[in-house]
Amino acid sequence: MAERPGHDPRAFGPRAQGSPIPGVPGIPGMPEIPGLPGSRDDKPQGPKKQDDQPERPRPPKEESSLNIAVRERVKAYPGTMTFLDLIRKNKRQSALLMFIMIALGVVIGAVIGAAMSFYVGPSESSILLGASAVGAVVALIAAGGGAAWSFYSGSDALLRMAHAKPLAKEMDPELFNVVEEIAIAGGLPMPRIYVIGDSAMNAFATGRDPEHAAVAITVGLRQKLTRDELQGVMAHELAHVRHYDIRFSLLMATMVGLIAFATDAFLRTTWHIGASGRGARSRGKGGGSGAGIAFAIALILAVLAPIVAAIVQMAYSRQREYLADAGAVELTRNPKGLADALRKLAGDTDPLVDTANRGSAHMYIVNPLSKMRRNPRERASLMSSHPPLMERIARLEALMR
Repeated sequence: MAERPGHDPRAFGPRAQGSPIPGVPGIPGMPEIPGLPGSRDDKPQGPKKQDDQPERPRPPKEESSLNIAVRERVKAYPGTMTFLDLIRKNKRQSALLMFIMIALGVVIGAVIGAAMSFYVGPSESSILLGASAVGAVVALIAAGGGAAWSFYSGSDALLRMAHAKPLAKEMDPELFNVVEEIAIAGGLPMPRIYVIGDSAMNAFATGRDPEHAAVAITVGLRQKLTRDELQGVMAHELAHVRHYDIRFSLLMATMVGLIAFATDAFLRTTWHIGASGRGARSRGKGGGSGAGIAFAIALILAVLAPIVAAIVQMAYSRQREYLADAGAVELTRNPKGLADALRKLAGDTDPLVDTANRGSAHMYIVNPLSKMRRNPRERASLMSSHPPLMERIARLEALMR
């Protein structure tokens, strides 16, 4: 992968814990990104010479298309809307989507169990029902095992995947002060704070509950935001912690992975059984047709089930982002801070996070993979993990009326 200007992954290589790395003022140990406030090349310039010619009036600055779209979208929201309205609405929708995902896993397990019954005996209704029940129970057990893994180990695995490093308070007192303020306002324990050595602007929260939560922030985001904007982003992430989104998002990702694994394993099993002829021998004359039906079911599940699961996961992810935006306003009482931060995120010229992937992209405050960042007016699709930035900013600005 080509390296980007201002991004030095070697700065996060192995070294003794707590040893400083020369870098950015305010964040010791972080790589410096030139041209940003506080960097070495951002020095105050001497007074400029005044020309004898009178200063010409400057033409009015053209308003960005994003601001125009946001202003039009704000008009669609009722003037009486509050952040509490947004929180109640999104909690209902998130709970419904979580139920749909669990039900989908159980149904897929039941279908796989019923299809496997074609290999063991006549396709009587009692056998089909029994096999379906066994499949559903196995699916629930598998989901429980996956949930237990994500509950106890998922967050640490995600932080390792992102190459996030723990940040000590003396390395960035202002960031710790901001997070402490938000934690106190929300009645939350102080989370662990991590930093990702990437010039892209992004952040995420993870953990199984508020007592075991962690927030991670990229170097680029830390350097480019004002204190109010940083407060808005940290409030967004701690809102995820407060709403237990961090637990559900890990569970949703685990369910999607299990569904994809189960359907792929079922397809491979039916293919090998059919190729070896064991299905035909176990069913006599009708064995060939039974094996063909089972393989057809497996093929349909392998294609459609992961897509449906991903659609539900992405819909859940979009709702939790809206909910966290509203929760951030509840904690800070300042919609403008987060709205301004999202504007900067929309204009980021280096939006891709090197260590992010499709499994972790939905955890970030904005999509670290999608090109939607370059087109913030684009509307969300079924496979979008995040709502359009235009819509998120409009909702926040509607609260400022």
